[in-house]
Amino acid sequence: MPLQPDLCPPTSVKLLNTPMNADQLRALQAPIKQGYRDDPSTARVVMRASGTVQPSQLTCLVDTSIGQVTAGLHPAAGGSGELACSGDMLLQALVACSGVTLSAVATAMGIEIHSANITAQAEMDFRGTLGIDKSVPVGITSLRLDFEFDSPAEAVQLQKLVELTERYCVVLQTLAQPAKLSTHCSRVN
Repeated sequence: MPLQPDLCPPTSVKLLNTPMNADQLRALQAPIKQGYRDDPSTARVVMRASGTVQPSQLTCLVDTSIGQVTAGLHPAAGGSGELACSGDMLLQALVACSGVTLSAVATAMGIEIHSANITAQAEMDFRGTLGIDKSVPVGITSLRLDFEFDSPAEAVQLQKLVELTERYCVVLQTLAQPAKLSTHCSRVN
């Protein structure tokens, strides 16, 4: 299916910074789920990100919902460490998606969580991306996600919570089962 403009499902619900229980979550999602059952094509949403390359500074200004983030080289590739690194941003997206998914699944399951911390760590060999050794892969070669809970739930419940988080986390599943990727090039002038 070709990518189309953003087709975000309409919602009239504004979430406040208040705790949500399983019944509230079901009530929030029930009409959305029913709409997708009634017309599956409405479940297909195109998400997008954009940025402006600054070639002379070796940076990219990435547009986010909270303003622009300047991304630059990782220190292992010559960056200063003062700018966001796309590899770190990937891990941050994984932590964010896992955390939101975990919260929703815990709420749906009625599992009480006092606090939870998620840590993502990745390993890569920069010889690949710097073109030093063509036999070294470019990119992350191993990834680990750690969950730490403060919860009265049984260990088996927490394990099930993590398993369901893995199953429904969009970023995690995209990394585990990579999406079909294509590129397109055009000229402005």
